[in-house]
Amino acid sequence: MTLPIALQTYTVRDLLEDDFEGVMRRVAGIGYAGVETTFTIPGTTLANAAATLRDLGLEVVSAHVPLPLGDDKNAVLDYVATFGLDHIVAMKGPEDFESSDTIRRVCDLFNEAQAVCAANGLELSYHNHWWEFLDIEGRNAFDIFLECLSPAVNIELDTYWVQAAGIDPESIVRQLGDRAPLLHIKDGPAKRDVPQLAVGDGVLDWAGIIGAADEAQWLIIELDHCATDMLTAVEKSFDYLVAKGLGHGSKA
Repeated sequence: MTLPIALQTYTVRDLLEDDFEGVMRRVAGIGYAGVETTFTIPGTTLANAAATLRDLGLEVVSAHVPLPLGDDKNAVLDYVATFGLDHIVAMKGPEDFESSDTIRRVCDLFNEAQAVCAANGLELSYHNHWWEFLDIEGRNAFDIFLECLSPAVNIELDTYWVQAAGIDPESIVRQLGDRAPLLHIKDGPAKRDVPQLAVGDGVLDWAGIIGAADEAQWLIIELDHCATDMLTAVEKSFDYLVAKGLGHGSKA
């Protein structure tokens, strides 16, 4: 059984500004089963975005939002209600992974946010980049992170950035098991500050990575920047995963 494929709307952020409905209609037409949204959606209101995605049959799998703490709490919970979400995702920057002390502070925040999520029927995941996998004080930062993070907080594993940090993403997928229900899928040379490519055109071993994801729930394609036309890459990425028997869309 293959995994359903979604698109992170950040991928097409520039295009959404001018034609949200048209771009989402194209995404649905390609065959995507769902989307993962961002906290600010270009080119439309949140209510209209939710209605459009519902009408197009695109499931909103999750959303990248601030942690539901302090001044952001009510805004995040309102967002969750608008889209009918049961899963949210957040991240922190490289300055938060410079020492074991800063990593522990990140974990304290996510553990606090997890309690809020649990009280509101939500799952919470942390989305990585490369800096979570660098060596800190003689250890891999990700190991420190997992030690301090509540086991109730999941990981939205961005497999590309794991490889860009010099770590085998397949090994991390296996290590996390059901703690990584959402996998971010992007391809390219696996180097920082270099444009990415359509899935299948880069160096990542997708058969191995996705083959190890026995307990994942979604494959979410996200291209931060692309060396080719973005919508072409969005379609090519989807077609590659389906053709290789690694994922499926809405018509499966």
